[in-house]
Amino acid sequence: MAVFWKALASGLLLTSSLLAWEAGAQGNGRDKKKVLGGSTFYLGQERDIWTPLAYTIINFTDIVSIKSSFQLRTLDPEGTIFYGDTKSGKDWFVLCLKGGIPLMQIKQQSMLISVAGGPKLNDGKWHTLEVSNQGKFVILEVDGSQGLVVGLQSEHPEEIIEGDLRLALGGIMISKEELIVEYEPRLDGCVRNGVWLNLSVSWETEVEELGPCYQNIQPGSYFPGTGFAVFNTSVFSFAEDDDVKIELGGDFSQMHGTILSIKAPGQEMFTLVANNNTEVCESEVNVGSHFLSGCLKKMQVQGKDLDLDLADKHMSISSHSCPA
Repeated sequence: MAVFWKALASGLLLTSSLLAWEAGAQGNGRDKKKVLGGSTFYLGQERDIWTPLAYTIINFTDIVSIKSSFQLRTLDPEGTIFYGDTKSGKDWFVLCLKGGIPLMQIKQQSMLISVAGGPKLNDGKWHTLEVSNQGKFVILEVDGSQGLVVGLQSEHPEEIIEGDLRLALGGIMISKEELIVEYEPRLDGCVRNGVWLNLSVSWETEVEELGPCYQNIQPGSYFPGTGFAVFNTSVFSFAEDDDVKIELGGDFSQMHGTILSIKAPGQEMFTLVANNNTEVCESEVNVGSHFLSGCLKKMQVQGKDLDLDLADKHMSISSHSCPA
């Protein structure tokens, strides 16, 4: 299915499932809750995009092994997996994905290091990752094979590390400006079976309950019926009076609610609704009484894939995966 619209120089608003944003959806100040480190975490769960989903603080006197392992599954090519630091963030480590490939960024004393490599992990399969510190080397293993090895050699005398070590999932505990390589932090992915520093410690989170990680996933963008995504033309390349081509794909017989709304200044709103296994086009401002529930497997504007990570969207929406 293709939808065509005329872009105006004054702007075009493209909305998927356009309705009033749920009151309190972006609330904060929640009480912290305890969760087990081996729990299953959906890293894309509602919160500020740089804020960790969960974190723990461990005193170095309790640590006997600088090694952590966990399983990761995602179709998303970019986002934060986990973070660790010492000395309240003066030295830190970040593991993320960029282009689907593991990327490690490390700050230790006066050294700043960034290394990317290993297999692509955004294939929708569960992968076992192990990160360890072995002397002067930080090592990442993927599914039992060596993925990345980073050597750290400083001219300064080696410091005796004391105090606390902080670990965080899905976010960082330093300013993003300290990072060497910029990336989109929100990861539509899941982590499970974590063994962190070979310790059984509780983690803290501010979410009411951990979000679901579906048993099976497929490529697409999933709208569970609780929110919408809004794009402004600033993320598109439109010239004045260009024809705009929007292509959407999916099983519309399994969708319900407002799929798409477009509003340009001085024009009526165009709305596409899935209802009772049909697709309906309307030109009334108040059309669409429900958030979209369903999986969009294709979203293109001017022949280019639409990245929901560039939208202002409700956190319940999964940008890169749908339940299968």
